[in-house]
Amino acid sequence: MQQFSFVIIFVSITLCACLIGATLSAKKNNNQPTTVDSVDLSRYVGMWYEIAKIPNRFQDNCAYGTTAEYLLCEDGKIEVINRCYDENGKLDKATGIAKVVDKASNAKLKVSFVSILGWRLFWGDYWIIGLDPDYRWAIVGTPDRKYGWILSRSKLLSEDVLNTIFDILREHDYQPADFQFTEHRE
Repeated sequence: MQQFSFVIIFVSITLCACLIGATLSAKKNNNQPTTVDSVDLSRYVGMWYEIAKIPNRFQDNCAYGTTAEYLLCEDGKIEVINRCYDENGKLDKATGIAKVVDKASNAKLKVSFVSILGWRLFWGDYWIIGLDPDYRWAIVGTPDRKYGWILSRSKLLSEDVLNTIFDILREHDYQPADFQFTEHRE
């Protein structure tokens, strides 16, 4: 009888732990930024200038002129070509692949810049959380808000557009002050 009581207590504790874990996970997921309703990938591809970013280790060498070029592939994936210049004016280029993970909206993608013998082992989130109706600017974020980018078809955005973007960032619990502006030279 004592062993039976132990089993019931153990099962009860395990169930409580699972319920607490599920509740915390649900709260965490509900706190994620929301993506835009729909992205037309044929309009999204092309050249984008980085206007600002949350500083990150994989762009430490980028001093100015950061761009992202997206090319739609026949298999539905997107070729990603990121370019920037270091302090000495040397071009740095990284090529990767993006794949859509939310086919209903095309707003959630995964991106990989690491290929080992043709295998892509590491994928990062790329969520489009803001997008101009005319595809002139975009805001890209991640579920944990550790990364973020403001992209534009031109090297500069007006103060009014930046204020609109900052409002969207705040709506998604990003802090505009965390974003560092990117220099673009002629």
